[in-house]
Amino acid sequence: MTITIDKDFLEKQKKLLEARKAQLMRELKMDGVKNLHGDNEFDAIFPDFGEKEDENAAEVAAYEGNLSMEKNLEVSLFNVNKALKKIDEGKYGVCEKCGNMIEPERLRAFPSATACMDCKKKFS
Repeated sequence: MTITIDKDFLEKQKKLLEARKAQLMRELKMDGVKNLHGDNEFDAIFPDFGEKEDENAAEVAAYEGNLSMEKNLEVSLFNVNKALKKIDEGKYGVCEKCGNMIEPERLRAFPSATACMDCKKKFS
């Protein structure tokens, strides 16, 4: 199903999504996460602070933080890439639950939204 959205709005959304993707990629490539293969495979780094018990505890705590950050950033990147693909396919702004258009205000606030507010409330 191809949906027509105002071309200017669509271009603005694409620029916002591309900027968000670049930001997420920068954050994923920071300390604490390493790029494995390509742009979409990352792994949290397990730090090495030393051999003492308190250093080992600090390593585990740092790793848990890195792992949580990596997973959150990867989910955000997945959603941004999905929205960009929908723009290319002409399906951007269509609710994945009911098939209706997502409100432009929602897309402005959350460019990678996949559901309209009614469905978001219903299925959350």
